[in-house]
Amino acid sequence: MRAWSAKFNEQKSTMCSADITIYGAGAFGLTAALEALKRGAKVQVIDPNGVGFGSSGGIVGALAPHTPERWDAVKEFQLDSLLLSRSYWPQVEQTSGLSTGYGNLGRLQAIPNDHQLELAHLRTSDAQTLWRGLAEWRVIPVTDAQGWAPDTPTGWLVHDTLSARINPARACTALAAAVTAKGGEIVAHAVPKGKVIHATGVWGLNEMSKRLGHEVGNGVKGQAILLQYDLPNAPQIFTGGVHIIPHGDGTLAIGSTSERYFDNPQSTDELADDLLARAITAMPQLSDAPVLKRWAGVRPRAATRAPMMGADPDRKGEYVFNGGFKIGFGIVPLAAQRLIDLVLEGRDTIPENFKVEASL
Repeated sequence: MRAWSAKFNEQKSTMCSADITIYGAGAFGLTAALEALKRGAKVQVIDPNGVGFGSSGGIVGALAPHTPERWDAVKEFQLDSLLLSRSYWPQVEQTSGLSTGYGNLGRLQAIPNDHQLELAHLRTSDAQTLWRGLAEWRVIPVTDAQGWAPDTPTGWLVHDTLSARINPARACTALAAAVTAKGGEIVAHAVPKGKVIHATGVWGLNEMSKRLGHEVGNGVKGQAILLQYDLPNAPQIFTGGVHIIPHGDGTLAIGSTSERYFDNPQSTDELADDLLARAITAMPQLSDAPVLKRWAGVRPRAATRAPMMGADPDRKGEYVFNGGFKIGFGIVPLAAQRLIDLVLEGRDTIPENFKVEASL
């Protein structure tokens, strides 16, 4: 992975003055930029590696909720952001003129045994209350899935209507186009001006850990497979730890692994092969689908496993927006609003578990 190219005071500006400078043109940096622009700020985004270079440029794009039980502020936040996504991503598409691949098509999960079936029924009633009637968690027979369902010994599936899909790389491209359409600028190098937001993924977590003298987060490698398989209006499937995501462009993504220790962050290996094999075992109709791409990247995970948002602990006027890990695209529409509340208006509406100090 290419390194960030220079210290801030060595960068040459090609920009006019900005109210906010954002380092990182991934999902977090671009959504923060768009939110600030909507509120009238001048914004420059700096990324020497280009738009969506890191894990934000992946292929899976599963926007899936936590189970509706043992409710807490983090699950409430995720619910609100997934509901907001229903209007947020179509607005990005309207502003940019580009597809994000978003579709609120739900998810099917195999129920492997009677104990899990009992839990699934209990969660049905919990979802009615916790999801406020805005989405459903239902137990349905496999026959209702009309052939698009994983093998399940019980003959039953969970169908939730809150889950959605997005095409991560296309979403980043659309976000970037929306940022420039709103008057923001995205450049490789510039002198930082105004308040500064660091949305630099794994690089940022590593830099912050070194600066503070202890680990505040790390990177977790993921591998995924992209197939040619045209089922654009089908729900995603989760079975046996594997996500199967039909996209709207005639492709289907299978993901993903979680690797704490690795040598090459961008190489695929037998773990990707195993993902594909497990997906085909669950869904034999995928066996003849051509493989279009094998993808690997490193996702930023803060120490709390929740996103890290708020003021940098030892840099006045600078902020951190990082640690999306597996739920980044699902929570970022609302997270960007909350961060910009703080940066532009001084209002702290960030959940306690998301705050920078929670990972310190």
